Amino acid sequence: IRSVLNHARREWGMAIENPVEKVRKPPAPPHRDRVLSAQEEERLLTALTPGALRNGDGRFTKETRDHWLKPMVIIAIESAMRRGELLALEWKHVDQVRRTAHLPMTKNGRSRTVPLSSRAIRTLQEIPRSIDGRVFPISHWTVEQVFERASKLAGLAGVHFHDLRHTAATRLAEKVPNLIELAAITGHSNVGMLKRYYHPTAENLALKLG
Repeated sequence: IRSVLNHARREWGMAIENPVEKVRKPPAPPHRDRVLSAQEEERLLTALTPGALRNGDGRFTKETRDHWLKPMVIIAIESAMRRGELLALEWKHVDQVRRTAHLPMTKNGRSRTVPLSSRAIRTLQEIPRSIDGRVFPISHWTVEQVFERASKLAGLAGVHFHDLRHTAATRLAEKVPNLIELAAITGHSNVGMLKRYYHPTAENLALKLG
């Protein structure tokens, strides 16, 4: 409300008083920093393997038989792409030769081209092609439900899909210590947010100094 009224005053010249100008904003909630270890990732992928999940009546879940969630989790961990970006990704924007995935529209309103690791490319090559052109032709609801069920089966209760992005950013920070380059991969508009994934030691910095 404060921003809208201030915009009206500054840009439109409206002589109005901002009644909420001095209202203090509540503190922002703490960021989630859950990062999966290599062992936790392995358990999660095992739980997402087709046939691992069953319904309450003992039948295998349809979502698991569709073979989409496991490769989607791998790509998320390898690329730091958001869930919405992965679900919107189309094959026509994936270049397996140049090892890139182009995102015409992202959360911050900008396009981004994401570099893909060798593991990500191998995973993409194993995914069946859908007739609708999407790499992962499933819904947000399916991702939410199956991921939650698999997390519990893997003993990772409380893990969210977005934690895969934190995991990816943390691992990428070890490979790409330059924050500008790292932001180009993850799509963070605020480079300062990436500092929580980058924890250099004095010993490592000393080695770089020569």
